[in-house]
Amino acid sequence: MGRSKQIGNHKNDKRKNIAKSWKTKRRTKDLDQIHTDMLPGNSGLLLKQEIDYDVTGNAQHYCLHCARYFVDLKTLKEHFKTKVHKKRLRQLKDEPYTQEEAERAAGMGSYKPHKQIHVQTQEVAME
Repeated sequence: MGRSKQIGNHKNDKRKNIAKSWKTKRRTKDLDQIHTDMLPGNSGLLLKQEIDYDVTGNAQHYCLHCARYFVDLKTLKEHFKTKVHKKRLRQLKDEPYTQEEAERAAGMGSYKPHKQIHVQTQEVAME
């Protein structure tokens, strides 16, 4: 009889890194990162980006709340009507947690109720 085939004993097997790449493939910005992007100084820079040929839509059509680039203005406007965008707007209404709030919750200060933030929808210029 011949030897049985051994499977999976190679140390440089690329299949080990596939699971990690699947988890991070569609990773988007967290809510606290989007809150910092929504500040007036940062939002102006993100909405008026220079042309970048490596990014979808040449970086001209960007949804600030979802941190996504779109191919053209039509798909960006359609995105504003989707459940995904509306869900993200609801999530952004809550103020992001801070270290001070975590310490107060642990009993290291007085309790203050969590604040709600008014999130404005993004303005799109007609072309």
